[in-house]
Amino acid sequence: MKKGLWALSPIAALLVLLIVNSFYYGGVSNAPLLFIFVMTAIIAVWTTRGVPLKKRVAIFSSGAGSNNLLLMVWIFMFAGAFAASAKQMGAADAMVDLTLSLLPARFALVGLFLAACVTSLCMGTSVGTIVALIPIAVGIAERTEMAMPMIVAAVVGGAFFGDNLSFISDTTIVATQTQGCKLSDKFRFNIKMVLPAALLVSVAYILLGQGISEAHLSDSIQVWKIIPYLAVLVCAAAGVNVLLVLIIGNALTCCTGIFDGSYNLMGWIDSSLQGVMGMSELILISMLAGGIFAIIHHNGGLDFVIDRITRRVKSRAGAELSICVLVAFANICTANNTIAILSVGDIARRVAEQFDIDPRRSASLLDTTSCCVQGLLPYGAQLLMASGLAGISAMNILPYLYYPALLGITVLVTIAIRGRKKQDPQA
Repeated sequence: MKKGLWALSPIAALLVLLIVNSFYYGGVSNAPLLFIFVMTAIIAVWTTRGVPLKKRVAIFSSGAGSNNLLLMVWIFMFAGAFAASAKQMGAADAMVDLTLSLLPARFALVGLFLAACVTSLCMGTSVGTIVALIPIAVGIAERTEMAMPMIVAAVVGGAFFGDNLSFISDTTIVATQTQGCKLSDKFRFNIKMVLPAALLVSVAYILLGQGISEAHLSDSIQVWKIIPYLAVLVCAAAGVNVLLVLIIGNALTCCTGIFDGSYNLMGWIDSSLQGVMGMSELILISMLAGGIFAIIHHNGGLDFVIDRITRRVKSRAGAELSICVLVAFANICTANNTIAILSVGDIARRVAEQFDIDPRRSASLLDTTSCCVQGLLPYGAQLLMASGLAGISAMNILPYLYYPALLGITVLVTIAIRGRKKQDPQA
């Protein structure tokens, strides 16, 4: 037991440092967050016992350089380059002008939330949705009275709606495969749980937007400058791989900007490189997080928690709650909701079978809980990406993440209600 608890010490240190950062620094930038992860990485390597230092560093490095993380590094770089070059050529301003000419400013919050819901449902990825819509959200915030963290949070929340439900989402596919149910069955079961949360948040955004004054628009909209953004949105909605979407977007900003005279080739390269450099802190945080959680996994921290939770389950409500806790903790330890579901999926299925939980229900619990937790992780790829593109701290976005928070409350409420009545196989 002592060994298992000791393996979790980096998590405890990380949480304490995040709380201290929030109180003393107010989360005004990602620089304190980078320092927190450097310190936590040192703690993680130091607390690993019975292994030579060289081996500890190798374990850490394998996690920091995993395939999933390196893919995210590519996405971070291309997203930074696209956002910077598009802003330099005026594409962001033109897209904001078009959006606000079609959508009154008081409905911008709910409009962006619903747009993120639809885009992520079509695309199946929260990261791709954030890349496509955050620059537009930032431009709208700069033209109106809306707080930047709030409008960014609206996009992030909507991005997780589709991530949770889309037929082509990694989390949906993995959850249904591990629990042994069909995608369509899980969708019908899952949407009953998440749709009320989405509707409540939509109403909240409508009410919050009523006091916002209309934004000043440019005299004329330079339609040709919108081409890169429209291409990104169309490709994203069509389900094109997010990396390919960003490559197409960057190529179009280059061609359109040079044709427009906004910059020459060297000017485009310079603005793109500035965008990549702006993502450097986020890339380092992501890689440090990967290394830290590789150490925790090696030391048996996740196995310890799984064992302690599952051995105490005595009722169906307790079994459902244990499934949620397992995937939530795995998510905290991996900062990746797909990997979290893979890590505990088999155990969740066995718990579900033992307590006669419908596979559609267990798949929905896994997917929804993982999306809820991932949406609230300040070191998760989604919040890091959103904060990087918006130029604010991930910690500043947290208080405005209404949809992921309400999603978690909805899961707990359904567990409490279903725990008081017999399970209906058709529910």
